[in-house]
Amino acid sequence: MEDFKRTYLRLCKEGGVEPQDSIVVQLQESRAAQGSRLDLSGQILSADTCSVLARAFQRDTAFTEVSLSDCMLSEEGAKVLLTGLFDNTTVKVLDLKGNNLRSTGAEVLGKLLARNKTLRRLVLEWNALGVWDEAFSLFCDGLASNSTLTHLDLRNNQINHHGASELALGLKHNSNLEVLDLRWNNIGLLGGRSLLEAVQKNKSIMQLEMAGNNIPSDILKALEQTTGHNSDRQSTLRDSHSRTQVLSKEIQILKEEKGKQFLGLMETIDRQRDEMGRSNRSTSVQIGQLQEALNERKSAVNSLTAKLQMTEAALTLSEQKNHNMGELLTRLKAEKEERREQQSRERKKEQEDSVLREGKLFRETQNLTETNLQLRNKVEEMERRCKSQQQQIFELKQELTNSTAEFKLRLAQAEDRLEIEKRRSKQTLEDMDHLRQKEVEHVNRHLEESERAMQERIFKLEGQRIQLEEEISKAKAACVTERAQAEEELGRVRAQVRFEEQEHVSSLEEKLRSVRSSLQEVQLHCSQQKQTISELHAKNSQQSIEMDGLRRRIEELQQELSSKDQEKVAEVSRVRVELQEQIGHLQAERTAQGGLKEKINALEREIKVLSSNHREALLDKESEMSSLLEKLRLREAEIQRMREDEAQRASYLQSAILTYVQGSPLGHYSSPKK
Repeated sequence: MEDFKRTYLRLCKEGGVEPQDSIVVQLQESRAAQGSRLDLSGQILSADTCSVLARAFQRDTAFTEVSLSDCMLSEEGAKVLLTGLFDNTTVKVLDLKGNNLRSTGAEVLGKLLARNKTLRRLVLEWNALGVWDEAFSLFCDGLASNSTLTHLDLRNNQINHHGASELALGLKHNSNLEVLDLRWNNIGLLGGRSLLEAVQKNKSIMQLEMAGNNIPSDILKALEQTTGHNSDRQSTLRDSHSRTQVLSKEIQILKEEKGKQFLGLMETIDRQRDEMGRSNRSTSVQIGQLQEALNERKSAVNSLTAKLQMTEAALTLSEQKNHNMGELLTRLKAEKEERREQQSRERKKEQEDSVLREGKLFRETQNLTETNLQLRNKVEEMERRCKSQQQQIFELKQELTNSTAEFKLRLAQAEDRLEIEKRRSKQTLEDMDHLRQKEVEHVNRHLEESERAMQERIFKLEGQRIQLEEEISKAKAACVTERAQAEEELGRVRAQVRFEEQEHVSSLEEKLRSVRSSLQEVQLHCSQQKQTISELHAKNSQQSIEMDGLRRRIEELQQELSSKDQEKVAEVSRVRVELQEQIGHLQAERTAQGGLKEKINALEREIKVLSSNHREALLDKESEMSSLLEKLRLREAEIQRMREDEAQRASYLQSAILTYVQGSPLGHYSSPKK
């Protein structure tokens, strides 16, 4: 304020103008109150003072409200002062009440509205802007190009129906004006109709004051209804904007929750991978233990081969003994032959002894040969058993290698499938969100376009009706024919509107079908995920079957080991203890697989929760679609009611005009001519 005061005084000094004390006092008061309002109402401002104020306003003061009511501004002073506000960027409220502004003021106000981009409220009460039609048309052109003004007060400005029609043209191109006060003018019936048409086309005006303008009550009611519809439309737009914001926030929250769930799934998959790695390491440890057991069995077989070698050495010793016995027999025979000659008598006695000895020796040799054969058979059996055990050990190694390779392949396939399912689920979720956003935008766009088309058609019909009423006043016979044509056109337009409404309803039904089909696709995706989980269950059951086969194989090996000799009882018991420890490890792995099954069940529950969430979101979308359809139905009912009211009003007007024509003196004079 101090800067404005200084600039005012400096400009007065530069221009040689005497500064007004009232203005200086007002500036001091506003500075003391620290307000942003400059009130110069009731003060008489000369042209020089107005020029000084205009140059001061050109420098963007701190005032946002300027009151110049009842200042008795001259045409030149008003022109200069308003010109100074062309490029001002601080003043938002301007009060010019009671200044008797005329043609020049109206022209400058039009230029002000066209150039100024900050003015929000303009009060022009008790002026004479509507007296000159051309100047007021320039004012209306400026109002049409303005994009910031929201409140306009034109009370008591002597605006007639021509000015109202110009104002209506300006309002058709203005999309920001919300409050318009036209009370106590002379607008009349034709001006009211043009303003009604403009307000029906303009969707921003929510308050229109038309009292004291000689406008029929039905047009006033129509204006109130249209402004009410505009306010309702603005409220619905705000509600829809807030709902879209809420929906976007909910969609963002759902995306974040889905991302968290996806991260949880990834963590569970990583944990499963770690557990599979641990199980692989445990299986490798078990394979090492089995290898150690096989090495121990090899050492046992080596000990058995050593025992066989010892038995073979014993056999060689027995054969050597037999050979020695044969030599002894030959020696005995020689001694007998030598003694036959010498001891013939002793031979007879000793013959029986020799026969007995020979029988004993023969029996001993037979026993030795039998024992040798038995030992050879035992050695062959031991060799066969060793070969069969080596073959079984080789087969077990091959089975272990095959099972490990199969487990690795299955793990790789399961990981690939899990990654593919992750990508698919992520892509489907993104596609569903994108499709829903597109559908919501398309529905909103289609609703707005349909509303615009319906309103434009209603405006066209209203124009045709007004033309028909004017033509009725000109000629009675032409009115009848044109009325029939207008009714036919109304029927065609109604049929066309009904057809388009049916098409719109069918398109909405198709959209609902597409939404339901997308729901079915989501359900199919869930069923596919369940199928993959069932496949994992089947694989788990196959692994358990293979473990049972291995367990049965181990039991068979135990049975085969139990059939060995009594000499190997200690070794067999030790091997059995080791096998029992391996069975314990396998049972521990089985419990780990049970934990994996529980995790799979938890994942299935999470998938069910996700599907239920998707289903709830789809149900919410369907409820919103139904609410939108209900709003459309209500708006169509309102439009139909308005059409019926307009048709009834046209019939009333037609009957009134007919009665007026029949009751006028022209009608009395024209009756004898007929």
